[in-house]
Amino acid sequence: MSRVEAITGPDPIPLAVDVDGTLLRTDLLHEAALHFIARNPLQAPQLLVWLIGGKARLKANLADRIEPGTDSVPLREETLALIRAAQAEGRPVWLASASDRRYVEALADRIGGIAGVIATDRDTNVAGAAKAQRLTEAFGERGYDYVGDMPVDMAVWQSARRRLLVAHSRGFEARVRRAFPDVELVARPRSRPRGYIRAMRPHQWAKNALLFLPMIAGHHFDAATILATLIAFVCFCLAASSAYILNDLLDLPGDRDHPRKCRRPFAAGEVPIVHGILLGVMLIAAAIALAQLLPVRFLGTLLVYVVATVAYSMILKRKVVVDVIVLGGLYTLRVLGGLAATGTQQSPWLLMFSLCIFLSLALVKRCSELVQRRDAGKTATTGRGYRVGDLNVLFPLAAAAGYGAVLVVTLYMSSPEVMALYAHPARMWLVCPLLLYWISRVLILSSRSELHDDPVIFAITDRASWATGLCVGAIIAVSI
Repeated sequence: MSRVEAITGPDPIPLAVDVDGTLLRTDLLHEAALHFIARNPLQAPQLLVWLIGGKARLKANLADRIEPGTDSVPLREETLALIRAAQAEGRPVWLASASDRRYVEALADRIGGIAGVIATDRDTNVAGAAKAQRLTEAFGERGYDYVGDMPVDMAVWQSARRRLLVAHSRGFEARVRRAFPDVELVARPRSRPRGYIRAMRPHQWAKNALLFLPMIAGHHFDAATILATLIAFVCFCLAASSAYILNDLLDLPGDRDHPRKCRRPFAAGEVPIVHGILLGVMLIAAAIALAQLLPVRFLGTLLVYVVATVAYSMILKRKVVVDVIVLGGLYTLRVLGGLAATGTQQSPWLLMFSLCIFLSLALVKRCSELVQRRDAGKTATTGRGYRVGDLNVLFPLAAAAGYGAVLVVTLYMSSPEVMALYAHPARMWLVCPLLLYWISRVLILSSRSELHDDPVIFAITDRASWATGLCVGAIIAVSI
């Protein structure tokens, strides 16, 4: 028997609730498409092929292959409260959505107490006039109340008894009020600038300070070098923010399953997915445009960084060990970017140190995530290839890479470069015990689940890390 049937008898007027943007803070079609791309990046053009056959066919094909996590997609509290109030009054509540029926039925089971659903099937995209027709056939003209949030809902409000609105913009709210003066406002959600800024993760720009490392290590402090490095820094910040946005969009189910990442703007529904896509494109375009001010070699390095981050977000982050090597390489690319921007000669010592120390930090990042999963009673990471049992291998690998970085420093101390750059090179040996202390402390804190799962954020906020860094800087200063 179909779940769409007329309500007869003494039952009260039903409440029909739109799903995408109204009941949910997100859009199930967008979520499913991103999840499909994340799992099958080489098949992304298939989405266009399905779309040519119509939106209903696109949604059905996605639902055949993808479950976007209807059990964790963020709900809109105001609409949920409206549903609970109607249920408390004994009114039947229906979900009326343009999303695929399977998704809507799964969402109805999650909400509980839903009388039925009206949703898109393989042949009909139930939106606008089509949704209005289905609701009218089921409940009669003016036989239902409807809450929606999009211009396409105007046709549905036309045949509803009461019109309820989730207004995403004041302009649309005014338009609806002109057409339906009796419309009732349920919520007026706004995407605040703070959410967009958080999505760009400006705190992660601290990683791009590595672009200054070649300038500092080579003692090149002329105005041209400083300006070129600053421009390179801005380029990498823009490109990195674009990459973080892409990574967050492609990892929504995994982020929502994480105790901290679930609060990220896209995972929490604070910023619309479409806005995230546009913001990411604008940021990378700005980075490439600004890079035109620097040597072509820098632009090449930046493009390699962008391609590597996209490959990481779409494929490589799910490959065991490959992911941490790529992460370490991305840090090293920042150092190469500083060299390319200023035309400074490459130092094998600097590159070897960067690769080792950042491989260690990438491994620590994975260890911290697995320790948190272990403490939560879970056995694997969502969207990754690691298991909690891998900690027995990952911790020794992180220690080996970190101590390898210190070994590179000790070998560097005996090189001709140090003799040429420093008046008191023997004092530079004091850097080694400080590095050993910091790396060892990070490993211990990670094993105790006392380390933030992003070592960069930990280093920025940790007093001992700041003290260690200041001591290293002081040693270098008195060695020059």
